[in-house]
Amino acid sequence: MKAFLLLEDGTRFYGEPFGEIKGTIGEVVFSTSMTGYQEGLTDPSFYGQILVLTYPLVGNVGFNNYDYESNRISVKGLVIKELCDVPSNWAKRGSLDEFMKKYGIAGLQGVDTRALTLKIREESVMRGMICLDEPTEEQLEQLRSYKIEKPIYKVTIKEKMVLDGEKGGKKIAVMDFGIKENMVRELHGRGHTMTLYPAWTTAEEILADKPDGILLSNGPGDPKDNPDIIANIKKLIGKKPIMGICMGHQLLALANGMDSYKLKYGHRGANQPVKDLETGRVYISSQNHGYVIREPEAGSGIEVTFRNVNDGTIEGLSYKDHPSFSVQFHPEACPGPMDTQFLFDKFERMMEGKTNAKK
Repeated sequence: MKAFLLLEDGTRFYGEPFGEIKGTIGEVVFSTSMTGYQEGLTDPSFYGQILVLTYPLVGNVGFNNYDYESNRISVKGLVIKELCDVPSNWAKRGSLDEFMKKYGIAGLQGVDTRALTLKIREESVMRGMICLDEPTEEQLEQLRSYKIEKPIYKVTIKEKMVLDGEKGGKKIAVMDFGIKENMVRELHGRGHTMTLYPAWTTAEEILADKPDGILLSNGPGDPKDNPDIIANIKKLIGKKPIMGICMGHQLLALANGMDSYKLKYGHRGANQPVKDLETGRVYISSQNHGYVIREPEAGSGIEVTFRNVNDGTIEGLSYKDHPSFSVQFHPEACPGPMDTQFLFDKFERMMEGKTNAKK
């Protein structure tokens, strides 16, 4: 059975369907990760997108019960070069095809993903539709008008959740914008009590619980689509130490008067090089975002701490006037594998009262 990916400019990429055999519409993006497709598929930051994997053979370890980053798949579809039909791994619980069927996600294999990726790099991220037949005019209109609207509210938890830590651990308030499980595991595993709050929770509710620090999580979409969340973060600034990651980094910057803009094709993959401007050391990081923060104004009290080696964009910020810092990449994702976990150490020291503590 033949199917194709139709881009909004009319370009077609042909292949064969797998997973849930159906059509779907989404924003077409690519990831350069060579491994970790289960983590990617369950990352809420991919909400509303059709994910293209540049690595050619996908599915060779099937899926398991350990590598979930959330309890669902957030992508609208998956496009790959070659699907492995005979996966092999000690923890395997089934094939990628079965995994996709389980969650009702459309897949397309046999696609020239190299050509597709080059097109996105040259012409930018665009809308796309996985088609089983010729699309109707109504479907084409849906494609042209497709927009990912307020995705944070689709992926955040619906009510407050507390994960008790060990005696002597800190109380960390987590604003959940689509948090990855590994981020929770990292801090909870250090003995801290984690209280996860829905994205719409007010600053007053969070501060009433008397946390030692506040974590602003990753999440999908355009940070500027969330003025109410930004307003709440403004009320938290200076009250408690704050660490922001990915979307949390962007929202914290906007709450401090900075600006953001959309990248041509984003940073998605587990091989993104970032430079620590204090030490000069370069780390290999995991990233999944389509927006970045513009340069801070001179004299703003905001310091750029990390930069992307490939395009020079901001990857980290520190705030002189209050105990807050943030990074655009994912220090919990272990691509190095553990090179940037010192950032969580820094957050812990800040919660101990060492303001803007160095590494």
